[in-house]
Amino acid sequence: MLQGERRELLTQVSAFLERPMTVLAFIWIALVIVELTAGLSPILDAVNLTIWGLFVLHFAIEFAIAPEKRTYLRHNWLTAISLVLPAVRIVRVARLVRAVRAARGVRLIRVVGSANRSMRSLGRVMGRRGLGYVVALTAVVNALGAAGMLAFERDVENTAITGFGAALWWTAMTLTTMGSEYFPRTPDGRVLGLLLAVYGFAVFGYVTASIASLFIARDADDADGELVGSAQLEALRAEITQLNLRVGEVLALQTERR
Repeated sequence: MLQGERRELLTQVSAFLERPMTVLAFIWIALVIVELTAGLSPILDAVNLTIWGLFVLHFAIEFAIAPEKRTYLRHNWLTAISLVLPAVRIVRVARLVRAVRAARGVRLIRVVGSANRSMRSLGRVMGRRGLGYVVALTAVVNALGAAGMLAFERDVENTAITGFGAALWWTAMTLTTMGSEYFPRTPDGRVLGLLLAVYGFAVFGYVTASIASLFIARDADDADGELVGSAQLEALRAEITQLNLRVGEVLALQTERR
């Protein structure tokens, strides 16, 4: 009884905070891209920390209401990890801060966590997860992946990723499975490149099939096309119906004559 009420309350709170959290999520993603590529000004840094604080508050409220804590954490573990990382900026214990900042994978987790948040935000905005959702999500993943790759690879010797434009091109080639002559040198860059390649491999087939289906549908709707469309099938169904009626009339007439 109590769990059902808490579950209903969680649904109501999530629905109430859905729109403002979605807007903040898109702002957060833009700030992450700016931070990884050019750095944040003091004002933008303050905005970034404020949004992070609101995300932590939102997560804490939902976690407190959730009747099944383990289930909630299992479904939102990546969000929880990505929310812990910005705390490094607030905790000013020198050795701890340096140790965490030096740890590999911190920025990578931020990129992956932001991509996960963008996926959920786009799902709320677009509702139906069709081709438009996949294209929009791929554009966000491309931008986030390029920002992360630039942050990881720009200081490497003889790197080909020297700017955000080059990083966007490299990421786009990876997502479209065309590949590039440049291979990431840093461990974080290699892991990010692998994740981008897996995403591109999973999504590229869906996008290709969707585009092909559009051309097939156009050809099917064309009366002179090689494929049979819905209009031709309806005409054929009408002819078969008329033929069945004629056959029934002939059989009835022969029966009467007998």
